[in-house]
Amino acid sequence: MSILQTLRRALFVLFAAALVVPAGAAETAYVQQKFDAAVAAGQPVIVHFAADWCPTCQAQKPVASALLKEPRFAAVTLFRADFDTEKALEARLGVTQQSTYVVFKGGKEVARSTAKIERETLATLFAQAL
Repeated sequence: MSILQTLRRALFVLFAAALVVPAGAAETAYVQQKFDAAVAAGQPVIVHFAADWCPTCQAQKPVASALLKEPRFAAVTLFRADFDTEKALEARLGVTQQSTYVVFKGGKEVARSTAKIERETLATLFAQAL
């Protein structure tokens, strides 16, 4: 096999691998059973209490999405809980404001943050789930 053929084959393999490797975690809608199961299993979980009308929540969303695409956060599950409708979860976790992230590691809450939008601040917060 020539060097050119080897190079072509290597590029093909890399391209094919890029298609099947997950892009990382993503924000998913809060579902109580899925959230409870993930926390009970000790998985890294973050809940974002957000509202469509909240400008801070809207500013947080692209920052969180970008962070979740980083390989280091691939294992993190981020649930989006609607601040206007998930009152039972808010009461259970003691959340009183929208734009709040609650971070779980090993089945326990380890951190929380409200109204932060800076990439490094959120990266540090998300890393606490790992």
